[in-house]
Amino acid sequence: MNLTVRFVGSLRGISGKSKITLKLDKETVLTQVIKKLTKDFPMLEKALIDFEQGELRPNTLILVNGKEISVLKGLETMLRDGDEVVFVPVSHGG
Repeated sequence: MNLTVRFVGSLRGISGKSKITLKLDKETVLTQVIKKLTKDFPMLEKALIDFEQGELRPNTLILVNGKEISVLKGLETMLRDGDEVVFVPVSHGG
């Protein structure tokens, strides 16, 4: 199964890539893909994971096939062959 992953903005700089193709053995959930990405690109771990809370940082918008994961099944969204996952950094301010 092939999965396209895109990094936007500062995440592109951190990963050193704007787009990669992951080759996976089978369909998998988004959480597993994030674990693989942080293993393959260790610098992404600090940008994506809040170690104190043990969860994904709220400063990253994740899209699967153009839909924000909160309208899907969140981090448990099932990914299939040909899907595209996009990581977009979000700035908060007032």
